[in-house]
Amino acid sequence: MNGVLLVNKPIDFTSRDVVNKLTKIFNTKKIGHTGTLDPIATGVLVICIGRSTKLCDILTSKYKEYIATIKLGTKTDTLDTMGTILEEQEVKKYTKEEITKVLNSFLGKSIQETPIYSAVKVNGKKLYEYAREGISVELPKREIDIKSIELLDYKDNEIIFKTTVSKGTYIRALINDICTKLKTIGTMSSLVRTKQGEFNLEDCYTLEDIESGNYKILSNEEVLSNLETIDISEDLLKPVSNGAVINKIFNSDMACLKYQNRIIAIYKTYEKDKSLAKPFIML
Repeated sequence: MNGVLLVNKPIDFTSRDVVNKLTKIFNTKKIGHTGTLDPIATGVLVICIGRSTKLCDILTSKYKEYIATIKLGTKTDTLDTMGTILEEQEVKKYTKEEITKVLNSFLGKSIQETPIYSAVKVNGKKLYEYAREGISVELPKREIDIKSIELLDYKDNEIIFKTTVSKGTYIRALINDICTKLKTIGTMSSLVRTKQGEFNLEDCYTLEDIESGNYKILSNEEVLSNLETIDISEDLLKPVSNGAVINKIFNSDMACLKYQNRIIAIYKTYEKDKSLAKPFIML
């Protein structure tokens, strides 16, 4: 079995839990996901199966859309309501204009500190392992890009907002930074990934759907339909299949090279010579 399956991850499941369950359902170990969701989160989890696991990196790089809820007045060690409460305080009342101004201040590129409760590795050890052992460690920082952010609702000390962010953005950390700018404390009480790249929540299947056989596996051709596609001649089939550098035959930076209705490889512009193209992913 090869292809991509869109799963609506349930709450209290890790992304690894979902992969493990699908491994049993499909009786294959060649399964991977394209972007971790915390146990508290639900929504779009893109699963690659068989040869399509080679697409994990390219699909992970897509922008992701979330709807998140902030519970003001409480701070936890994990930055979400599943953690241990560290602090509680009274919360002032804000206007929607004040909140919108703070949200908009995060638009664009910035540097974000990775939460201590995350699977990012430092010196070969996951950050959450340091946290559980009470060991101090310098938290890594990375550049993120907030493409859009919008206030959806504010009432009863809860802020609900929608945002589209780049790969590697931690919404828990964004929420912590939002609360700091509001001069208060808060924690993430819910998170739904509503979109990843071209994939929408309404196109996803629950684990119950999948167990009952109610699902569709997307082909590589369907998943990569947004990329330029070039039908190659028989003369090019062997060099492309062998991953050779070839003369660039496409207009964009990256394209799918197809032979007899099957994608053979994804090629990209060769940096050292823009007139040439080199393999990016072999399928």
